[in-house]
Amino acid sequence: MKLTERHTQVLIVGAGPSGLMMAAQLLRYGIQPVVIDNKKGPTNHTRALAVQARTLEIYRQMGIADEVLKEGKPAEGLNFYYEGKRKGIFPVKDIGEEQTPYPYVFIYPQSKNERTLINYLTQHAVAIYWDTTLQQLSQNNTLAEALLISEGAEVKITADWVIGADGAHSTVRKQLGIAFKGDTYPSLFYLADVIADQQDDFIDLHLSDKGFAGFFPTAEPGGFRIIGAVPEKLQDKELTLDDVLPEISQVTKTTFRVKECRWFTTYKLHHRMAEEFRSGRSFLIGDAAHIHSPVGGQGMNTGLQDAYNLAWKLAGVINRKLEEKILQTYAAERMPVARELLQTTDRAFKLLMSKSPMMQLGKKWLLPKVISWLWGNDGIRKNFFKRLSQTGISYRHSPISIDLSHSSRYKAGDRLPYLKLYDEKKQEETDLQAWCSKPGFTLILMGQMAEQDLLNYARWITHFYGSGLNFFYLPLTKRNWPVFYQLEVKQNHNKTIIVRPDGHIGFMCDSADIDVINNYLQFTAGLIRADK
Repeated sequence: MKLTERHTQVLIVGAGPSGLMMAAQLLRYGIQPVVIDNKKGPTNHTRALAVQARTLEIYRQMGIADEVLKEGKPAEGLNFYYEGKRKGIFPVKDIGEEQTPYPYVFIYPQSKNERTLINYLTQHAVAIYWDTTLQQLSQNNTLAEALLISEGAEVKITADWVIGADGAHSTVRKQLGIAFKGDTYPSLFYLADVIADQQDDFIDLHLSDKGFAGFFPTAEPGGFRIIGAVPEKLQDKELTLDDVLPEISQVTKTTFRVKECRWFTTYKLHHRMAEEFRSGRSFLIGDAAHIHSPVGGQGMNTGLQDAYNLAWKLAGVINRKLEEKILQTYAAERMPVARELLQTTDRAFKLLMSKSPMMQLGKKWLLPKVISWLWGNDGIRKNFFKRLSQTGISYRHSPISIDLSHSSRYKAGDRLPYLKLYDEKKQEETDLQAWCSKPGFTLILMGQMAEQDLLNYARWITHFYGSGLNFFYLPLTKRNWPVFYQLEVKQNHNKTIIVRPDGHIGFMCDSADIDVINNYLQFTAGLIRADK
């Protein structure tokens, strides 16, 4: 399909995972964006290797999780080696049991994520304009204008809003004049996607005084990604996998036999973050906003969550369901997440790469024992999974998080927990997150309430908020007592929870008061009532 001059509500620059997720989420709210990318088509390289539980929860809300699960596999765990000797084994499969429907790290590479999202968009008639480059971007208070080169021809596009999802070298970011502060790590690294004559569902991390090598199983039989540092003696030459295989053997003290090399490249790692995530009518998401070392498999997943956080807010503004002030919360919520991620991955990466004699001794003797001791603590394991899986990300300090509850386990701003329940109305088992699968905010009332009161709530929602507010009632029953216990609902009390469209708790209160609920929706969240 040829791109022609037009006006669009949203122009998305970049059709990697973040840009595709942004388009897919906007589509859920009836908005069809224009998506462009300077590549000739979707990538065939695996690039990012895994999706975390929080990403799978997003796919579940979109109705495509089952499709994704068929195409990948959970990682079994991590083997830690030093000088070829295993110093520790740390299982991770089902480590997050009862915290999420997906209690593991799921091996599902970037290429498959992109294909899944492209299929989703194609099925809903959203085209992606490949071989299209952003040349110039300008904006004023009401409009953005983009000059594009599409298939060799100039095309002008005007847009109400622009999303920069165009990676670390973002043209959008540069055109907006936003600084990308940080640094580049001095070492050169190699990456190889191979098919080997062995099968292992564990991630193997090999450390030695010669360097490190990480082996990450891919979804196909015998598939591995190998990552390591290029020795200084090889850094000035054009490399192939054969050049680094002897180095891998020195680190692992074994011979690794490769049947086929699918992809080999060398690269530098960076840790940088945009000084702003928004300028006027333009936003930055994913690698355009922040890049960091691959420690922990957080990069692609963080970009997907950027899109997930921004899309419902932008859609609400476009559809005149939300006041424009909601857009200020994107940077307020996501910049602290990116900043903390850069700090933690930077510390972990520097520890991994350190060659000082003291650190080498620490990695050989102390680090495995410390990790093993920590891993034996159930609470520490669960907290580790929350960080790794991104289910622990919270927006408690967001201006749209209001907590009027005594609860200590969960607060407004936290992700809505995965708690199984029995739907008394439908007479079926489900869970809280499944109740919040539709677009819009979700009001959940818990406790003992009269039929007439529930009817009044339903009428009030229909009259003032319509499809912008979904409504569920959970009565106290023997089957649902565990939910009441986890959410710390006091005996003979009610509880109100308002869940944002992205599955985070926006409001929580130990009573059910229609005026208080309305004040939150109208004056804090900025929902525009139907009678306005």
